[in-house]
Amino acid sequence: MYDHTRRIPGMVIALVASAILVACTGGSPLSLPGSPSSLYVPDLLDRPQEFNGKDITVSGAYLNRYGREVLALGVSTLDNGLDAQPLGEPIWLEGFPQEATAELHRPGDAVYGFVRVKGRFETGGPFGAENAYRYRIVVASAEPIERVRRQEYRIDNRPPGEGKVSLFDLVADPARYNGQTVTTQGYYFWNSLIYVLAEGVSTEEDGSSPQPIGKMIWMEGFPPSVSGELNLGPNNSFVWGRVEVTGLFQGGGNFGKDGAYPAQLLLDPNNPGSARPLDPKR
Repeated sequence: MYDHTRRIPGMVIALVASAILVACTGGSPLSLPGSPSSLYVPDLLDRPQEFNGKDITVSGAYLNRYGREVLALGVSTLDNGLDAQPLGEPIWLEGFPQEATAELHRPGDAVYGFVRVKGRFETGGPFGAENAYRYRIVVASAEPIERVRRQEYRIDNRPPGEGKVSLFDLVADPARYNGQTVTTQGYYFWNSLIYVLAEGVSTEEDGSSPQPIGKMIWMEGFPPSVSGELNLGPNNSFVWGRVEVTGLFQGGGNFGKDGAYPAQLLLDPNNPGSARPLDPKR
């Protein structure tokens, strides 16, 4: 299991590896910890010299954030699934196959999920980024233990109505609409780091870890009063929903987070009429 609650300084999180991994496989039993066929991360950390230099099979929580790939006891995140952190001492992974990550959790700034790894375990370090890791697994193969299914919600690529401009047209020809007040439709997405109007949103089956998908522009000034009528994450950690918005369009620049967006739409946050929801909450 993952701790998706907001972190509290000094909070102690204890996880029992065997219970976690059985739960993630839908109750299917795995080999007991310490058996030759399947180890858990605590087995390696408790008895590193016993397994040093040996080919092993171990189950644990995979985490890739900022290109750092590790195996840990578990993963802790904020309410919105962001800022994933390994629980306990992580083991550096070298040569982890990316095809094994296709169905893991992808909240937007990391990839994580429970996996089974085969490879050579090594101790003594230093290993990995900044030589910060005492242990390493040189991976021969890996497979996911849990498989996360996602569902997508998208707008159609068609005119939104008289006097309105399609999001697809805004993205395709931003110079044409630069400096104009436009009305358009799309999926609003906010998670404290990203504020966009997107072609769609993808979520896990339970509605967690939403991500914007497809064409998108940066958008600021979305009225807070309208946000409450959309899909909200725990503790308001994210907001998303299909909306119609009116605002000042600007194209031809480097907007938003890291200057990654070629266009933006500026709404009046004090005018609830600048945005309206088009779907009921999911």
